[in-house]
Amino acid sequence: MWRAIASNALTILVVGLFLMGGLILWGQTQYKAEGPLETAICLQVRSGSNMTRVSQELEEQGAIRSATIFRMAADYTDRAQQLKAGSFLVREGASMEQIIDEITSSGASTCGSEIEYRIGVTRAQTRVRELNPATLDFVEIASFDPSEDEVPEAYTEKRNEADTRYRVSLAEGATSWQVVQALKAFDALTGEVTEIPAEGMLAPDSYDVVAGQDRTDILQAMQDKQQLRINAVWESRQDGLPLQSPEEMLILASIIEKETGVPEERGQVASVFVNRLKQGMRLQTDPTVIYGVTKGQGTLGRGLRRSELNRPTPWNTYQIDGLPPTPIANPGLASLEAAVAPDDTDFVFFVADGTGGHAFAETLQEHNRNVAKWREIEAEQNSGN
Repeated sequence: MWRAIASNALTILVVGLFLMGGLILWGQTQYKAEGPLETAICLQVRSGSNMTRVSQELEEQGAIRSATIFRMAADYTDRAQQLKAGSFLVREGASMEQIIDEITSSGASTCGSEIEYRIGVTRAQTRVRELNPATLDFVEIASFDPSEDEVPEAYTEKRNEADTRYRVSLAEGATSWQVVQALKAFDALTGEVTEIPAEGMLAPDSYDVVAGQDRTDILQAMQDKQQLRINAVWESRQDGLPLQSPEEMLILASIIEKETGVPEERGQVASVFVNRLKQGMRLQTDPTVIYGVTKGQGTLGRGLRRSELNRPTPWNTYQIDGLPPTPIANPGLASLEAAVAPDDTDFVFFVADGTGGHAFAETLQEHNRNVAKWREIEAEQNSGN
């Protein structure tokens, strides 16, 4: 009898272990399998929340099939206590494993609201945006100039939300003075800036920041990135360039940046200035004259006067030989690359062509014809105003 009982108990134990193993295997499969979500969602995890609430919300929104398995998996993988507050993008078909990783890893929000502070050449702009999970596109909620416009209610609301993300975007061609003035106007940042960074040494790019971050830290990140770019681009330079140092490359790149906004033209514009430097011709570029007038503190807001073209300044390339003493703006990576790898041309002249680009020429006679065409276009444009 005891032998039969022991045999039955053993059988039950084996069956139980088999069933338990099968259950664990099934749970692991569910944990790693593609989820049921058909359209991406933005999951908001509030401060003080826990894995139970999150799992229930995910199940209600159709992102997971079982809140229980989700919680058990979080406990089993020791991730339950690593839950982060924020707004997280849960993509369509995301597995439980992927969702748990998303909400317990860095803590950086991947969807929801974003306040972007854009520093442009002529103005700064604050944009409040919301990510549409279905399209992964940002939808603009509000936009304003912080130095001129009334602050919209949408901005104030998002500034008060703990999971709002912040970004500073610096456009190519802005001056260091403009960058500092713009950062001072961004109320999400802190700290005083006592010194304007050297012209040209701030890398145009997009920077993730946090509310309360010190302005000098952001400026330092911009400088560090620009120095890395300068070092890398200088090492890749063509042979035979009339540039003696990375500093001269940076100056030339800043002139290229201010002369054209057409990406396809950068190599041609660079070739004009390189050819002029090689031939001992003056660069005669208007942006350098403008910098001599404004010192980079704002925009001129009008055309150059003949007296300004004739007035000597350290930056007036109609009056000085070679390159000016400093950059005239902060150039982007593409302009740096153009400075050390110009197109192979014989161009030494260019003028606007009325389309936003330029007409290039090898001879003065050809250039004069291009100038005459541009004057006609200007006259037609002015007569239409």
